Amino acid sequence: MSGSGRGRAAALVVAGATVAACTSGPEDASTPASTDAVPSATAEPGGADGSDDDGADDPDDDRTQDGADGPEVAEPGVLATGLRSPWGLTFLPDGDALVTERDTARILRISPDGEVTEAAVVPGVAHGGEGGLLGIAADPEDPANVYVYATTDEDNRVIRLRFDDGELDSGHLRVQEVVLEGIPHHPQRHNGGRLAFGPDGFLYVASGDADDRSAAQDLDSLAGKILRVDRDGDPAAGNPTSDSPVWSLGHRNVQGLGWIPSGEDAGTMVASEFGQDTWDELNRIEPGENYGWPQVEGDGGGAEYTDPLLTWRPADASPSGIAVTEEEVYVAALRGESLWRVPLDGADVGEPERLLAGEYGRLRAAEVDSAGQLWLLTSNTSRGAPAPEDDRIVVVDPDDL
Repeated sequence: MSGSGRGRAAALVVAGATVAACTSGPEDASTPASTDAVPSATAEPGGADGSDDDGADDPDDDRTQDGADGPEVAEPGVLATGLRSPWGLTFLPDGDALVTERDTARILRISPDGEVTEAAVVPGVAHGGEGGLLGIAADPEDPANVYVYATTDEDNRVIRLRFDDGELDSGHLRVQEVVLEGIPHHPQRHNGGRLAFGPDGFLYVASGDADDRSAAQDLDSLAGKILRVDRDGDPAAGNPTSDSPVWSLGHRNVQGLGWIPSGEDAGTMVASEFGQDTWDELNRIEPGENYGWPQVEGDGGGAEYTDPLLTWRPADASPSGIAVTEEEVYVAALRGESLWRVPLDGADVGEPERLLAGEYGRLRAAEVDSAGQLWLLTSNTSRGAPAPEDDRIVVVDPDDL
């Protein structure tokens, strides 16, 4: 996708409510929860009021199904409740999910029938504001190895953990080593945090500018970048600069990473990003491209910068995790308390559609399981007025949205 000075098709703009400046506080400021929530399974499908909005089966029925060609998958509905600021989600081959809790540094294992167990508490994590235990990614080649992105008192870093004896059924993850450190951090704001393995087998790491705008344009800084590394944290082969992990630059605070899985544009990388006062962004990521922050927010920065595919007003989005399919991008919105469905039109995007507006509150992450069901993480316990069952994992069938 070319920059605005290279003849790109016009980016779409979602214009919504009057913009309220984000400079009064971070996008994901933390406020203490009134109680220490204990995660639990739930058989109550539907929306925030407990209604059966998505047409799930009776809650007393078996909530799992045996996939003919794969692991068990969850049925639509609220799968688990009582989580504390869940942030990242990754799937294991058996259909279970691993979910990080930002504020507690716990990694939870969630089965397709809603059973919740604790797999690890990552030591040394420093929670504050938007920092803590953030992204998580299981290695697709060896899923007994799991990578997490964590804020410490010194930096943001990527840590590798491993299931005991390399057995996924062991249930316990142990810290192995730090594979990438020195990512600038801030005690409250702009710590990035999303991790994902790309179709090329390399690990992609989303960092924020750590509230230092100039760092996003500094190639010697790991802040305000998307990084691409191998499993040991070294710069990946084929990076724009051979001895650098930097894949793209000029980012304020990247929150979601994904790739189109198939079709003519298979392997195309897409990322969501928090804006400041004016425009949140959905970007098509190309190696070595500069996405403009802090010189430009949104599009129109000139030939040296790459325009976003799509922009929103922060009041409508504050986009976090994304799930990318062949035909659509699903964007979890925090401040916008919605799920945005963005049609893919080749290398461009169609008119976005706002879904689930206000039904579950703030949405932090979206991931698609092996059967095409969409798993959503809410993020209400850290900010605002959480419902009694928050935070939750919600499973929806995209065909029912």
